[in-house]
Amino acid sequence: MSFLKKIFNKSKNEPRKLTEVNQLLVGDIIALTDSFALPESLRGQELQVKAVNSYEFEDKVQTEWALIGTNDLEIFLSLAVDDITELKLSLKIHHDDVETLFDLERFAEIFDEPGQAFLDRKADNELTTMWSSEQYQQSVFAKVGYFHRKDHRSEDLSAYEGKDSGEQFELYSLYNEDQSKGVDVEVWQDGDTEVCLTLFRPLSDIVDMYPAS
Repeated sequence: MSFLKKIFNKSKNEPRKLTEVNQLLVGDIIALTDSFALPESLRGQELQVKAVNSYEFEDKVQTEWALIGTNDLEIFLSLAVDDITELKLSLKIHHDDVETLFDLERFAEIFDEPGQAFLDRKADNELTTMWSSEQYQQSVFAKVGYFHRKDHRSEDLSAYEGKDSGEQFELYSLYNEDQSKGVDVEVWQDGDTEVCLTLFRPLSDIVDMYPAS
């Protein structure tokens, strides 16, 4: 067997290695730290990637990993890239939770121009303990984006309308004082509104990653 053939066969049979979050694919698993800095529902959890989606904005395309834990909690993971890169963990909450956490009249101010709403938390509940902050200030107003049920790292995102195009939405975002927690509100063209509580955590909170195969 030739030298080149040996190298080819060796690389072909080597298992995938995960060294960076951006390498995650469907079926892969991440293990989170058991630090008390995380919400109890995430501490020491192993979460599996069940889907990889893409958020397309005018200035960037962002990968989103939909994760499911052994406790059946669904979490959305993305990377927040600024001076440093952090994990952005998002938890979708229901209307009842929004009403429990915030005054709905104040919450509605998020959608008023010029987009400088302040939100005070009314109360916390068991579901959102450590997911929410006492106060938020708005910093994103009606930012247009497109949601694609595709992995832009390996699939082309269609710029045209039709079944292959992205779903258009408007994004409204608020953050607490040290920008460690946030609220994302997505308003879709059909009027549906989704609210997520977000946490920004160091990459080191992922203590291990396991490839699907």
